[in-house]
Amino acid sequence: MNYPLKGLKVLDFSTLLPGPFATLYLADMGAEVVHIESPVRPDLVRLMPPYSNGQASSHNYLNRNKQSIALDLKNPDSIALLKSKITEYDIVVEQFRPDVMQRLGLDYQSLAEIHPQLIYCSITGYGQTGSYKDRAGHDINYLALSGIVGHSGRQHGGPPPLGIQIADVAGGSLHAVIAILSAVIERSQSSLGQYIDISMTDCAVALNNMAAAAEIAGKVAQQPEQSHLNGGTFYDYYETCDGRYLSIGSLEPQFMLGLAQILELPIVAEKGASFAENDRQAVKQAIQDKIRTQDFAFWNALFKAADVCVEPVLSLGEAMHSQLAQERGWLVDVPLQASGSDSELQLACPIKFSRSKLRYDFMGQALGQGQW
Repeated sequence: MNYPLKGLKVLDFSTLLPGPFATLYLADMGAEVVHIESPVRPDLVRLMPPYSNGQASSHNYLNRNKQSIALDLKNPDSIALLKSKITEYDIVVEQFRPDVMQRLGLDYQSLAEIHPQLIYCSITGYGQTGSYKDRAGHDINYLALSGIVGHSGRQHGGPPPLGIQIADVAGGSLHAVIAILSAVIERSQSSLGQYIDISMTDCAVALNNMAAAAEIAGKVAQQPEQSHLNGGTFYDYYETCDGRYLSIGSLEPQFMLGLAQILELPIVAEKGASFAENDRQAVKQAIQDKIRTQDFAFWNALFKAADVCVEPVLSLGEAMHSQLAQERGWLVDVPLQASGSDSELQLACPIKFSRSKLRYDFMGQALGQGQW
C-alpha cells in the first residue's frame, strides 16, 4: 500500500497520552512503530476504564498499528538488546523525566554514537532545561502556566475545566510529529539525525498565538470576557429554552447582518461590532433573550439553512454519530488482530491524502504480544 511514512521505523518508550498519540499518527500514516513497555509497571492507559475486547478502550485506540514489546529497562540485557537493534530504527520517542534515559544508557548521546542518523524526540512537561525541568505536572498545570486558561472562562466563574488535554495533544503530541518529520526531511540533506526537546508547556504557550501577539505588541492585557474570542463580544454560547446551547460566531459584517435579520434583532447589526462595554453587553443579552424563546430543535432547523456561523453544541455522542461524522469519516472499524474478524469502532486519523492511504491494521496489543 502507498502509505506516506512507509519505511520509517520508530522505537516508542512513551506512556499515557502525549507520546503515544504522536506515534499513533506516525503509525496510521505507515511508520513501523515498536512500543517498548515495562513488564512490571504497566502503562496506566491499560488500566483506565471503560474496557472493550478485553482491554482498555483508550489503549486499544492509542496503540493501534503498534507492536507491543515488554522489556525491563533496569535489566542490562534489555539495554544491550536495544543498543544492538538501534541502527535498524530512524526515530526514538520517549517521555520520561529529564535524565532518566541517560541513567539507563539510552539517552541521545549514547545512542547517536552507535547510530548518528538517529532522530530522538523527548516529550516532557517543562523541557530539558530550566528550573522547572524536574517538576511533575499534568495538562491542567501546563495550561495554567501557559496563560491559556488565564484569559479563558468567565470573569466571575474562574478558569474552565476542559474536557480534553490541550497541552498534551495540541502541545506535545502534534508538535512532536511536526518536529520529527521535519528532522526526517533535514536528515535527507545532512545524513545526520538530531535531538528534539518538546516541552508541552512551551508548545501550549504557542497556542495563544493571536492573543499573545496582541498582549506582547500592544501590551493589552488579555482577561476573561474582554476580547473578541473569549466572551468579550457576542461570539459566545447561548442557552435555548430546553437547556441546550448554540454556538454563535457571526463576527464578519455579512454574517452579523444575516444573524440580525434571522433573529429580528436590529441591535446586532447596529452595535454588534462595538467595543463599548455597554453595547457589547446589550447585544449579548438581546441574543440570549431571543434564543431562550425557542428550543434546541427549533433553532437547529432554522440555522441549518442559514450560512451565518451558528451551529448547535453537540454532546460527544451526538458528534460521533452526526451527519458530518459520517460524511467525513470520523470513525473507522479496526480489527482486533491483523488476521482476525473481531473489530471495534475508533477515531480515524483526520489527515486525508489525495493518493496516499492510512492504515488501520489492528488495535492496541496485549502487553508483549508484538513480534520483534
